[in-house]
Amino acid sequence: MKLLRVGTAGAERPALLDRDGTLRDLSGIVPDIDGELLADASTLARVRAAAEAPGVLPALDATGLRIGPPLGRIGKIVCIGLNYHDHAAETGAAIPDEPILFFKAPDTVVGPDDTVLVPRGSRKTDWEVELAVVIGRTARYLSSPEEGLAHVAGYATAHDVSEREFQIERGGTWDKGKNCETFNPLGPWLVTADEVPDPQALPLRLWVNGELKQNGTTAEQIFPVGEVVRYLSHFMTLYPGDIINTGTPAGVAMGQPEPKPYLKAGDVVEVEVEGLGRQRQELKDA
Repeated sequence: MKLLRVGTAGAERPALLDRDGTLRDLSGIVPDIDGELLADASTLARVRAAAEAPGVLPALDATGLRIGPPLGRIGKIVCIGLNYHDHAAETGAAIPDEPILFFKAPDTVVGPDDTVLVPRGSRKTDWEVELAVVIGRTARYLSSPEEGLAHVAGYATAHDVSEREFQIERGGTWDKGKNCETFNPLGPWLVTADEVPDPQALPLRLWVNGELKQNGTTAEQIFPVGEVVRYLSHFMTLYPGDIINTGTPAGVAMGQPEPKPYLKAGDVVEVEVEGLGRQRQELKDA
């Protein structure tokens, strides 16, 4: 299923994109798309049955309707740094022996087509297309990558916007360059795991002002999805509604020759993970 949330920011309602591409209202069945729903197999089964039965879910007019983040009440966002062989190479970094972790606050999440704000004082705002993994079952001390995949509810397109000076040159952890307002566009859809048979075979692409900048595949991941979930479960408990941003392929501004083409107000970024939907953001000054 392709689950999403539509409406004004803070007042989104649950919806579903059916097999014919028609937007359907889910608010008569569930109050929201969130961790509680993803952990409830019986309610998900009711949603699926309603989606497949003709005339049960009312159609929504998509004209002018904002698409919000596909997940509400996000728990935590755990991010994996330097998780693609080609991205590590372009930045001159050694291949990590274990996953590099950092966090993004849930309030960085915006809709897939919402404005992204260039922080005040920023000189190095960068782009990163990523595969987002949404947890559907509580995960503690998992023993195998296969178990890790079994705890995934679904997948989404994510844009891990980063301010490289804040991240690398200002001391401390990476988090200060990752948590600026609007720095995690998500969606348009949460695609349930049954529709993504192999998360290591997904093309990822990103364009800036119409120019293709990133063109990679999740096959390049150093630590694949199942292993990332297993690994994280030994350092923290993962709950339904938690998100994992799994890293970005080569092609970021930081990895390009001087003068590096960092983002500025007026730029337009488009982001896509094949099968998970496309985003479009115009940048403005904060």
